[in-house]
Amino acid sequence: MTKSELILRLAESNPHLYHRDVERIVSAIFDEITAALARGDRVELRGFGAFSVKRRDARVGRNPRTGESVRVARKHVPFFKTGKQLRERLNTGE
Repeated sequence: MTKSELILRLAESNPHLYHRDVERIVSAIFDEITAALARGDRVELRGFGAFSVKRRDARVGRNPRTGESVRVARKHVPFFKTGKQLRERLNTGE
């Protein structure tokens, strides 16, 4: 599902809201999650999951085409851990 598909579904299920307002709400939620992760905070949505940032140390990798050693810099990557309710729902097929 893309962001525009999410906005469309939410607008359809909430006909009392204008499409532009639904778009602002979705964007505000994504922007706040992004800002929190950029600050190094953890974002937990009960029953859904938790977003956090993990650090990957610098390492030496290999170019798969040439086999040449390549230095890969240290970086931060987003990480998502599913919540118990989401995991159970996916595994029971509901």
